[in-house]
Amino acid sequence: MTIRESLELREKEYLSPYATLSMNSKGRQKEEEQCDIRPVFQRDRDRIIHCKAFRRLKDKTQVFLTPEGDHYRTRLTHTLEVAQNARTIARALKLNEELVEAIALGHDLGHTPFGHAGERALNRICPLGFEHSQQSVRTVDRLEKGGQGLNLTLEVKDGILNHQTIGKPHTLEGKIVRLSDKIAYIHHDMDDAIRGGILTEKDVPSEIRDVIGNTTGERLNCFIHDIVTASMGKDDILMTEPVEMAMKQIRAFMFERVYQNPEAKSEESKAEMLMETLYTHFLKNIDDLPEEFLNLISEGESRERVVCDYVGAMTDRFAIAMYDEIFIPKSWHI
Repeated sequence: MTIRESLELREKEYLSPYATLSMNSKGRQKEEEQCDIRPVFQRDRDRIIHCKAFRRLKDKTQVFLTPEGDHYRTRLTHTLEVAQNARTIARALKLNEELVEAIALGHDLGHTPFGHAGERALNRICPLGFEHSQQSVRTVDRLEKGGQGLNLTLEVKDGILNHQTIGKPHTLEGKIVRLSDKIAYIHHDMDDAIRGGILTEKDVPSEIRDVIGNTTGERLNCFIHDIVTASMGKDDILMTEPVEMAMKQIRAFMFERVYQNPEAKSEESKAEMLMETLYTHFLKNIDDLPEEFLNLISEGESRERVVCDYVGAMTDRFAIAMYDEIFIPKSWHI
């Protein structure tokens, strides 16, 4: 018996009857030999951590563009917080932690530079549209490893595709990540907004604080405990009605006071213009794309989609440098 097989048996003996077992995975799009040490979801997690798209997350905006300070979240730290929340819930419910972690670490791999401003710009200007959860799947399926993709399991890709509010994951592990994503961004975006002087704790309506707590830490703790308690022994991932309502209310509060706040978002129109300008430039000058993207076009991919792939994969810093190189005369540099 291999180490992998012994780990799979341990899952079968220990995990909840509602857990997704590694040995029962629906497999990969391209068949490949099993690892003798790692079950399939652990292997997927490792592939995601070692891929280039994961490393680029450290230089992509979460909410605040170029904040002054070292402690604001990036897309990478958001991803790690989602993974931590999700693993805590999965462990308590005896669900598959490795599947949860793989989905969480991969869920934003297709996100644009400049956060949702970049996503809005590409979705508006590209006739094929652009949606980051679909692009995350495209990243792991098609773009990584020079066009070979990571060949992840169907369960991990399903969780990545369905991690947003409108998504309907087919596994409980995917449902955990879907909720953990919301919990993470509500928690850390409020923490960052308080740090930036946009909010204070007293701004949170009392009817919300009375249910889920008076600090960001208390609210995070409340959400996680509520999911574990409500979901224990059930074939679903649930929240109690009062806490779920409070989460919807605080999310709406965050949209009003932070995500759509003119002070917090005053620079986003500039970021959107930059993204649209880069998209238009590369669509007109397709031969300026790197070879790996030109190869996608030669294999039958549309120019519009491949330009989105290239511009959407950029980090904030690289996109700004590219714009500067193409459009700003060198003599203007200070």
